Amino acid sequence: MAPADLRIEVAYCPAPGETDLQALALAPGATVADAVRASGVVARHGLDAAALHLGVWGKPRPAETTLRDRDRVEIYRLLTVDPKEARRQRYKRHREKAAQR
Repeated sequence: MAPADLRIEVAYCPAPGETDLQALALAPGATVADAVRASGVVARHGLDAAALHLGVWGKPRPAETTLRDRDRVEIYRLLTVDPKEARRQRYKRHREKAAQR
């Protein structure tokens, strides 16, 4: 790693409780897309590169965003269930379980 290289992490969670974290050293001026491409995450998990939702430190960013040293690039997966609906379902199960006692 040359002294001027950017230290970048690329994070992807393919499933709850699983994390694919890749540390990279990229040249100055690298973009979010460069980091994703260099990480190999797309190939490892069979993702559609054109449909990725990306962010840096929890904030959505376009693929053309220039990175800074120690940035963390995140690849977001789509939600399978609306969080409000999941909460309703948990509450309903809890109520049913309490009624059986």
